[in-house]
Amino acid sequence: MARPQRPEFPPPALITTTAALDAVCGRLRQEAYVTVDTEFMRERTYWPELCVIQLGGAREVAVVDAQAPGLELAPLGALLADPAVVKVFHAARQDIEIFVLKFGDVPRPLFDTQVAAMVAGFGDQVGYDALVASLAGGEIDKAHRFSDWAARPLSAQQITYAAADVTWLRQVYERLRERLERDGRMDWVAEEMATLSAPETYRPNPETIWERLRPRSNNRRFLGMLRAVAAWREREAQRINIPRQRLIKDEALLEIAAIAPDTAEQLGRARGISRGFAEGRSGASLLAAIAQAKALPEDALPPAPAGRDGPRPSPALVSLMKVLLAAKCEQHHVAPKLLASSDEIERLAGEDSPDIPALHGWRREVFGADALALKSGEVALGVDGRRVKLLRHPG
Repeated sequence: MARPQRPEFPPPALITTTAALDAVCGRLRQEAYVTVDTEFMRERTYWPELCVIQLGGAREVAVVDAQAPGLELAPLGALLADPAVVKVFHAARQDIEIFVLKFGDVPRPLFDTQVAAMVAGFGDQVGYDALVASLAGGEIDKAHRFSDWAARPLSAQQITYAAADVTWLRQVYERLRERLERDGRMDWVAEEMATLSAPETYRPNPETIWERLRPRSNNRRFLGMLRAVAAWREREAQRINIPRQRLIKDEALLEIAAIAPDTAEQLGRARGISRGFAEGRSGASLLAAIAQAKALPEDALPPAPAGRDGPRPSPALVSLMKVLLAAKCEQHHVAPKLLASSDEIERLAGEDSPDIPALHGWRREVFGADALALKSGEVALGVDGRRVKLLRHPG
């Protein structure tokens, strides 16, 4: 018998009043789980502009107009905080960031079907439409994916599209959960949810944001300057609510850290920096941050990246570790990115006891312990037919 092409739900309800939101959230709090999604705009702002919230229950789906005049979201906050109701998302990070900003905490308990799908062997960062097709036999209409969700009124097509995100998600969740429970991997998913459930995950620290730029330098004075200007950019972008890259691009930020200008004229010579910016309020506060960074003593500067001064690991050993990773992923049907990143593989090959996720929890059990054994010569890689396998030395 053919699988159904659409879950059996009544037409979605458009929620525009606090009373209606309170009623639907009250009903959803009686259920074991609720599916959640959001539509937001962020192209021109630092902070996401919440436009629509979708909520799916066993017998109803609600599309909440978050911009409706007078609408209070407190009933939604109570639902998201209810420990008796699992909140199911797909690729949840940006949605959760919005709720942390709105309500001060992460929805709990939390289940992310994208992460769960990686644990279940569907590959790295599998898309929602692919999961819907694979697990529910459905198809997602992509026509409104890049819709202007801030425009009002919402069209009937937008409402239908938004509702589909949380109706299909119920089938995806149930079938993923069945598979994970059958394979004994719910504990693996719980470990992954711990990071997603930490509020600090969604509150970037301006003082550490420079590390994302991955500077290729051991010069601690330069790193201290980069830390200062990156922190300034983050706070300034938040203050005037524009994307950090629109304020100053990464390449310009690295150049500013390298030349460490003292004057507006010098700042204006950096690529991507206009004279108006350099001579204005933002330019003045950036120059002040640069002056403070120049005055830092040596012991207040960030350390050079670990391992940058030591010998590089053997490329052959790195390649061998990657073969082991691929073999383990094939054996356990788990996404490679979830087990170990390329940087972690390099650290495994080059450091004695790196503190990396691959050597903790279920990852160590599946891959990390054998990676260390391979590196120490306790095991070797061989071929059994068409598959790579571990060969343990006798004794």
